[in-house]
Amino acid sequence: MKNMPIKPDVKRRKTLLLGMGAFAAVSSGVGVALWQQGVLKSDTDQGAGKTPALAALWDLNLDLPQGGTYALRQLRGKRVLINFWATWCPPCVEELPLLDRFYHENAAKSWQVVGLAADNAKAVNQFLSRHPLRFPTPLAGLSGIELSRSLGNVSGALPFTVVLNTQGEVAVRHMGKLTAAQLTGFLAIS
Repeated sequence: MKNMPIKPDVKRRKTLLLGMGAFAAVSSGVGVALWQQGVLKSDTDQGAGKTPALAALWDLNLDLPQGGTYALRQLRGKRVLINFWATWCPPCVEELPLLDRFYHENAAKSWQVVGLAADNAKAVNQFLSRHPLRFPTPLAGLSGIELSRSLGNVSGALPFTVVLNTQGEVAVRHMGKLTAAQLTGFLAIS
């Protein structure tokens, strides 16, 4: 059997279908990337309410790198910025001075900042000895990555920030390094 030439209609349909598939794939990839960068928000990114992950978060008692424990339940009823970070994560380290300044300027306005370190005590203590922070930095270890996933960090990447309102509900989720403008915007959360 000889190869029969493809009819123009069939060729056009194949090209159109391939083009539509490529467009859908690229659009999905761009959408996920923008969501991860905090540019796009889904319905769950704002006002997610109370979830089993939040209940587990409030029940956490985590070790502090310098000794002792930190109970997250003491933050109930306050506006809380929880930042998942690690000493080995350059964008995390870059944003910490900004978070420290935000905490210092807004703690009197009932804002709390907690840096959950997805790291080990030795590395965090070494980091804090060179770069002290005024907000608590409990050790979440590598299980902190899983905790961040349960709170909406789909990729498990760092830094990841969750802002909780005074009702203990997720008001904002943000993947990636925060900016001063974003932090200023958080002040409107009640």
